[in-house]
Amino acid sequence: MTSGKASLDWLMAAQGRGIQPGLERMERLLAALGNPEKNLRCLHVAGTNGKGSVCAFAESILRAAGHRTGLYTSPHLVEFSERIQIAGVPVGEEELVAGIARLQMATEGWSEEEMPTFFELTTALAFDLFVRMKCDIVVLETGLGGRLDASNMAPKIACAITPIALDHTEWLGETLTKIAREKAGILRSGIPVVIAMQETEAEEALAAAVQEIAAPCRWITEPLSPHFKLGLKGLHQRANAALALALLQAGGFDPSEAQIREGLAMVSWPGRFQSLREGRLIVDGAHNLHAAAQLVMTWREEFGGQRCRLIFGALEDKNPEALLMELEEIAEEIFLIPVASARSADPVSLMLGGSIPRRIFSSLKEVLDESFLPSGESLSAQSIPVLLAGSLFLVGEALSLESGAVAVTRVQ
Repeated sequence: MTSGKASLDWLMAAQGRGIQPGLERMERLLAALGNPEKNLRCLHVAGTNGKGSVCAFAESILRAAGHRTGLYTSPHLVEFSERIQIAGVPVGEEELVAGIARLQMATEGWSEEEMPTFFELTTALAFDLFVRMKCDIVVLETGLGGRLDASNMAPKIACAITPIALDHTEWLGETLTKIAREKAGILRSGIPVVIAMQETEAEEALAAAVQEIAAPCRWITEPLSPHFKLGLKGLHQRANAALALALLQAGGFDPSEAQIREGLAMVSWPGRFQSLREGRLIVDGAHNLHAAAQLVMTWREEFGGQRCRLIFGALEDKNPEALLMELEEIAEEIFLIPVASARSADPVSLMLGGSIPRRIFSSLKEVLDESFLPSGESLSAQSIPVLLAGSLFLVGEALSLESGAVAVTRVQ
């Protein structure tokens, strides 16, 4: 059998094909695999922010209720297998290698123009593995949009739409209305949908889409009660948890209160206000303005008026100047670094503006070495916590450094 590295290398090479909207390649690929998606029951989640958290909450509750779950999310932070989880565990190397081999066989002889994109291959791989590993319910996170997203090929028993914000405007449109219409592309006639609180423009577009397609709809306007303990920090996570629970109910699931409590408390979603080094280092992707604003609120919930040393790196197409201005509110010093991506913003371009001192470092390791002593003791007698934010690429690199793992090249 082909080695795990060789298999992943073949799959990762598909990233060079970029983003190519459309479902024709996905339809052909799934047909070549025997249409495994037709054997799935899926809960489908779209939106801009909170998709992953909603999926994580829903999957965790389902697992606590005794279901054999499949979970499909993106991007991964360290290991590719994070994207495809079976019963709460990333898929094993043997199953992954066998699954990629089936992709290779299915696409044998296809021309470069016919070959699926990286995300299409990965989504088909997930569908195939979920069926072969006998998952009785699958929670799917959309990738970039909704209507033309590869995950939209899956049959669904209920859908959820998280808060919508301006992101990926080059692909989804430059207004909330256009983006909301793309996200609403996951809806199906007669299939129930639950929708989080939205800005007015997005709400109106979603309401129109729901009416057009005749989908039973429930708007979730209240966060989950504080009587439930969550494994994720931040008041916004209570809104995500409420949406996840409503999604399960829309899908016909009725977990007990004990199962709900267990699932909510044990949920894990790395890179979202994740605490490292005994709480002295917090990492959070916060790669768009909406997420950055939520991070600022969560920081204040946890640390009050305490400011941080901010380690910041972002992608050039994510409006890094605006992100930095948002996060500056909670920083007393800013360390700028490049992200390990060809799309990284140049730290030099971020030196101007703002009122907080800014310094440039060549790498994440360099700035972490300066921020912490080798023992993990802060240089400032533990009085200044460190926050790393701006990109999930950067979070993945931090988690790799902390664990000693080698991060697998990923797309965001």
